[in-house]
Amino acid sequence: MEEQNKMGTARMGPLIFSMALPAMISMIINALYNIVDSIFVAQYSQSALAAVSLVFPLQTLVVAIGVGTGVGVNSLIARRLGEKRRLHANSAAEHGIALSVIGGIVFLVLGFGLSGVFVRAFGAAEDVTVQAIQYSHIAVGLSIFVMISMMCEKLQQSTGNMIIPMCQGLTGAIINIILDPLMIFGIGPFPEMGVRGAALATVTGQIFGMLIGLWGVFVHQKVLQVNMREFKWRLQTVKDIYRVGLPGIVMQSVVSVMTAGMNAILIGFSQTAVNVLAVYFKLQTFVFMPVFGLNQSALPVMGYNYGARNKKRLFGAYKITLTAAVVIMFIGLILFQLFAEQMLMMFVDRTDAAAIDDMLSVGVPALKTISLSFLGAAFGIINSTLFQATARGMNSLIVSVCRQLVIILPAAWLLGQWKGLDAVWYSFPIAEIAAFFISYVLLWREYSTELRYLGAEKEKNV
Repeated sequence: MEEQNKMGTARMGPLIFSMALPAMISMIINALYNIVDSIFVAQYSQSALAAVSLVFPLQTLVVAIGVGTGVGVNSLIARRLGEKRRLHANSAAEHGIALSVIGGIVFLVLGFGLSGVFVRAFGAAEDVTVQAIQYSHIAVGLSIFVMISMMCEKLQQSTGNMIIPMCQGLTGAIINIILDPLMIFGIGPFPEMGVRGAALATVTGQIFGMLIGLWGVFVHQKVLQVNMREFKWRLQTVKDIYRVGLPGIVMQSVVSVMTAGMNAILIGFSQTAVNVLAVYFKLQTFVFMPVFGLNQSALPVMGYNYGARNKKRLFGAYKITLTAAVVIMFIGLILFQLFAEQMLMMFVDRTDAAAIDDMLSVGVPALKTISLSFLGAAFGIINSTLFQATARGMNSLIVSVCRQLVIILPAAWLLGQWKGLDAVWYSFPIAEIAAFFISYVLLWREYSTELRYLGAEKEKNV
């Protein structure tokens, strides 16, 4: 009740930013997993970086399913606790753990059984293909640890605990950073393992993060009683989880499909082009993650005030969040425009002059061009947040699919055929501009039909 009153009465700016900060820190920490891998792998060889880049869509799919399912469980637990249905909340948590294990088993089969088919479909050089398969066997095949870890994060967040999830990510990132150079280059007691070492370092970090998460869920927190020994499947609970979680899975999976599609287009130009796209995705996380942190904090505030029929606070939250997102994205745009070369140099062997020239000649124009899409992305992300908060998830899905799949891939292919590699990168700002207009058409439609009149006739709306 206290939390609800706060979301309905507290000053909007401090409320949103106080809720956003832990989420921002946690998301940025999680982003370190992939970026640290890529930095050290690039020092090992450019073919190793290309191999890791080809597997990135599969890793994105792991995150999509893990986070999407976790969000569904989080939402269901929060609703059941609010309804004082504690046994149902406990059951939702137990289903979440069980579903994360099943997801891990699915990726065990995918990672070891089908990653060769996936990687070979890109037609990359044989040494890149071999290394990509080696990396996928471990990084994707052993995803069960990160699936359970992500679920533990969401279970604890549903009870209001943001600290232990942050510790999970921090512990995993630190272990990954320490082990990466040791396992990749064969330092100390470790043999030289190349991309296998990078994958093992990441999985080891994930295991320690999972152990902290399991301790948090089964020992530390006292709100939920999670007893897997007495667990029984309930179809209705699974439906309730995926009623919220499935749209999130689809939206995040779109990124995986888009990345795979872009890799297929770029490999026709050069291996370096694929590397540059992977480097961009690593770098852009430090711009996008704070915005997604705002997204996570604004969603419950907007949702609460929509339910309370408080139009002023609903759109007050929207305006503050949108303004902050635009400022963050504008700073990111400036950084990418001014320091593209310095950013790229983190992902290349500084002793290899040819590799440096190749990376910079392709990468600098790419980063400067793609970053032109940042401001449009701010509007798309926050508009989608408003759609989700007001129970218009389909609008959010439409915008996400348009900006990350329907528009960008055809544009990239056509521009590449017409004007060459440098033109391909313009597909990103083109997609964001199109999504900007689509989201505002949808927003205007919803505003005209309901949101404009929110709270005007409270008796009818109750």
